Amino acid sequence: MHIDKEIDTRGLNCPLPILKAKKALADMASGQLLKVVATDGGSLRDFQAFAKQTGNELVEQQTVGEEYIHVLRRR
Repeated sequence: MHIDKEIDTRGLNCPLPILKAKKALADMASGQLLKVVATDGGSLRDFQAFAKQTGNELVEQQTVGEEYIHVLRRR
């Protein structure tokens, strides 16, 4: 999987990871992939809701240790 942009939101709590992702996606072209690394456990459901509301595709979510990794495809 080719990631076009990655943002680090470790240590930030809701809604900051979503806001940073929204800002990053705004600067990306349609179809590009954004990887978000977070430590907020609530980010799993937050990114699911964010994808539904915005029409961006949530390609992958995984938990690695205490980090949550989200990959979104820009609509």
